[in-house]
Amino acid sequence: MTHEELEDAVPLYAIGALERSERQAIEAHLLSGCAACHAALKDYQTVASLLPFGLTPATPPNTLKAKILMAPASNSSQVDAEPSGPRSSLEPGEWMNHLFPPITPARSLPFRVAMGFAAVALVLGGGYLAWMNYQQTAQRSGEIQQLQAAVQQETSRVTNLQAELRQREQAVDGLKSELDQRTTEVAELRDQLLQREAELDDAHAQLNQRETSLQRLARQSEEFATLFKNPSSKVVSLSGSDMAKSAGAFLLFDPATKKAWLYAFNLPALPSGKVYQLWAIDEKPVSVGLFGLDAGQKARILMRNMSEFPRMKKFAVTIEPDGGRPEPTGAIYLIGQI
Repeated sequence: MTHEELEDAVPLYAIGALERSERQAIEAHLLSGCAACHAALKDYQTVASLLPFGLTPATPPNTLKAKILMAPASNSSQVDAEPSGPRSSLEPGEWMNHLFPPITPARSLPFRVAMGFAAVALVLGGGYLAWMNYQQTAQRSGEIQQLQAAVQQETSRVTNLQAELRQREQAVDGLKSELDQRTTEVAELRDQLLQREAELDDAHAQLNQRETSLQRLARQSEEFATLFKNPSSKVVSLSGSDMAKSAGAFLLFDPATKKAWLYAFNLPALPSGKVYQLWAIDEKPVSVGLFGLDAGQKARILMRNMSEFPRMKKFAVTIEPDGGRPEPTGAIYLIGQI
C-alpha cells in the first residue's frame, strides 16, 4: 500500500473497520515511526471516543433484567464455545463493540471497583474534552465576532472612502468643466488678440503709407516751391478738351535742374485699369510720365531729367491702359503749348 492509501485507512483503523491484512499493514507502518500517521490516529481516536457521548440515552424496558436473569446458562456456554475466528470486516453497528468490548458480569468486587473508576475516568475525560471543545468554540466565537466587528469597521471605512472619492470626482469634474471654459475663453481672447494685431499691423502699414505719401508730397511741395520761386522757370498752361472742359493743368520747368512739375485738377475719375499719361510733342509724341488722381480729383507729378524739354512745343494728357503706351491711343483730356 502507498503512503496515501495508508493515510486514508487511518480513520477506519481508529474505529476498527479494517480487515486483518489491512490492519497489519497499517500497524507495521505505524511501527516504522511515521509521525504524521501517529498524529492523525491520535486525533481520530479522540474523536471516536467522544462519539458515544453524542448518542441519546434510551431507557431499557422493565422486562430486560428479568429476561437476562432467566436466560439458560447453556446459551452462555454456547456463545463462549462458538469459534471467534477472524472476520473479514466489522458488521454495521459493531464498531462500538470493537472500541468498547462488552463487559462480562463482574465476578469480584475489585473488578467492579476498577470498572467504576474507569467509567468515572472516562466520564471525567469526556467532560474535560467537552469543556476544552467548549472553550475552543467560545474562543473561536469571540475571534469570529472580533473579525466581524473589524470587517464592519473596514466596510464603514471603505464606504466613507467611496463617498469621499465620489466627492473628489465631482470636484475634479467641476474643475475640468471650468478649465475647459477658461480654455475656450483664452482661445477666444487669443483670436481677438491676433485679430487686433492684424488690425494694428494694417494700421501701421496704412500709417507708414500715409507717412510715405506725406513725405513724398512734402518733398514735391518743396520742389514745387523751388521751381515756382525760380525766375528762370517756364510755365506751360494746359486746358481741358471736349472730354473734360472744366479740367485744367499747368506745367513748371526749370532749365537749370531739368525738373518739371505738373499740377492737374478737375479731371474725370479714371476707369478701372486706366491711367493718365503725359506726352511732350516735338515732331512726334514722347511719354513724359504716368499719374493718377487723388480723392479731390487732382494730380501732382514731379519729373526729372527733362533734357529735351526746351525743344518740346506742345503737351497733352490722354487716358491709357495701366503701364502706359509708347504712343497715344486714348482720347486727349488736356492740351497746351509754349
